Parts: sequence; structure tokens; C-alpha cells
Amino acid sequence: MPGENFRWRMLGAAIYMADKIKHLDQYDGVIVTDLFNLADFKALVGSKCPPVMVYFHENQLTYPQAVGDKSVFLLGMINITTALVADRVVFNSSMHKEAFLSAVPKFLNRGRDFTPKGVADKIRKKASMRYPGITLPPAEKVAGKKQADPPLIIWNHRWGFDKNHELFFDVLKELQKQRFDFQLALMGENFGKIPEEFFEARHTFKDKIVVFGYVQSRREYIRWLKRGTIVISTAIQENFGMSVIEAMIMGCIPLLPSRLSYPEILPEKFHENFLYKNKYDLLEKLCLIISDIKAYDKIQNNLAREMESHLWENVVKSYDSDLEQLVMR
Repeated sequence: MPGENFRWRMLGAAIYMADKIKHLDQYDGVIVTDLFNLADFKALVGSKCPPVMVYFHENQLTYPQAVGDKSVFLLGMINITTALVADRVVFNSSMHKEAFLSAVPKFLNRGRDFTPKGVADKIRKKASMRYPGITLPPAEKVAGKKQADPPLIIWNHRWGFDKNHELFFDVLKELQKQRFDFQLALMGENFGKIPEEFFEARHTFKDKIVVFGYVQSRREYIRWLKRGTIVISTAIQENFGMSVIEAMIMGCIPLLPSRLSYPEILPEKFHENFLYKNKYDLLEKLCLIISDIKAYDKIQNNLAREMESHLWENVVKSYDSDLEQLVMR
């Protein structure tokens, strides 16, 4: 299914899939995401449902919600009931797992009466963590050379408010005021209306932007990562950071918030150089890197090699083991 309309996916997909999947009792197991109402699905298909694993790449309890969104409570309850009725619950990072389980009792306490107890403990007993696998060709097989003069700054995140593009553009404006030379690749998906700040950035950085908008070709996207010098995240919500890891594997120097999943994903020995605490720390680290990019060659190459641990060929065995345990129930 397309990536947009996630609210409708959560509300209606169970009905659609229960009718769509024939001979469900012949399956060894089922894998669903958190954007699915598993409780509804199980009620609709009955006893013929095989064991189910739910993979939480996001959740509606900790995700920052737009003001006035009246669907928040309903979607949060779907996440909770889906986790309760699943046979196995897998999160895409330890940070995400703990954030969700901590949020469950707080979320349920919003009810006026008859508050369920011990729900998080029930989910925790069958919960685990598996980083998602990343599919990329070896860096040496990707056409294109690293651009250092001027450095190419990569934005390869969804164009949504939770990625905090305002901070990103504010820092780049400061960088421009200080007369640092750079180029800018503004990639990433956008569902719906493009935020006004991106159009403003198109004007502000008109002589620096080399890509503006979603890159349809996966091959071309990877080439831009290979060419990129620095990748920046300013996210206010991130449970894993796949786009950042893709960029790091392709050799981009990362600048990431010292919170969310990033301290977990980035090996500790790289924290001092590549994690920032606030806007001023981000700007300072960015200026240091641009001022002497060659000084980061060795640490950047070491980081790229370490991030290859997230490639599918290096994580698939752990998933095979999880699925074997699921169907043996």
C-alpha cells in the first residue's frame, strides 16, 4: 500500500485484509506493523489466524501530534490492543521499546475510570528489539565521488513537522551569514502540502541547491548519498534513523541530536564528534567540519564500515531466528 493515509490504514486495513487473504489457516505466521489494528483482524478471522508478530517502527503514543488532531487517542489505543493480542512484539530500537512501554500507563491513565492495570508488563514479556535491515550496494560499486569543495550537505528525511526542518534551515542561514561555502541536496518524501519553509529555502539557498524534492530513482538517490559530505538530522522524533544510516554507510559525516535513538545507533566513540546538544552546538560542529573536512577522513571511513552492521546480510539471521520461534508456538 502507498505510504500516505496512515490513519485510514490503522482504522480500515484489518477489514480489508481479512477479506483479501484467502486460506489464512495455511500460513505459518503473519507479520504486521504498528499501523494495523490486529485486534480487529483477529476478531474477524477467528481461530484460523496463525501466530502474529507485530513490528513497531513507530507508535502513536510518543509521536508528536499536530494541534487539534482528534484521532490521537483512538490510534493510540489501537497500538496498545495490537501489542496485547500479538504473539510477539518487536521494536526497531531499544529506545523505542522503552519509550512505548513507559508511555502505555500514562496514556491509559487519561481515561476517566476503569483504567486497565499491568498492560505494559504484559506487553514487555513478549517484547524484543531488532534493528531493521538496510539494502545498499557496496560503496565502492556506487558511481560518484565525494564532494568536499564545496561540501554537499544532505537532507534526506521526510518533509514533515516532526523532522524539524525549521532548525535545519536556521542553522544553514547562520552558516551562510558566516560566508561558509556549501551546496545543498534537499531530498526526502512529502505526503500532501509542501511546507512553506522549503519554498523559502529554495529562494534563500537558490545558488546552493542541487536537488530539490523526492528522488524517484533509488539508484540516483544512493549516488547523491555517495556524493554527499555531511548528513544532518534535526528531528524531534526518531525511533531508528534509517535515512541517516544509509548516508553514513555511503560515507557522509553525520551531525545528529544527542537524544532519541541516535546515541544508541551511533557507536559511543563517535558521540563527541557527531552528536550535538542544541542549535549552537550543531552550528559549531558544522563549522568545524566544513573548515577542515580532510581531518575527518579517517573517522568517517571507520564509521561507514561500522554502520555496515545494519545491512540486511548482517541482520537477516536474527530475523530468521525470530520467525522460527514465532511459528514454533
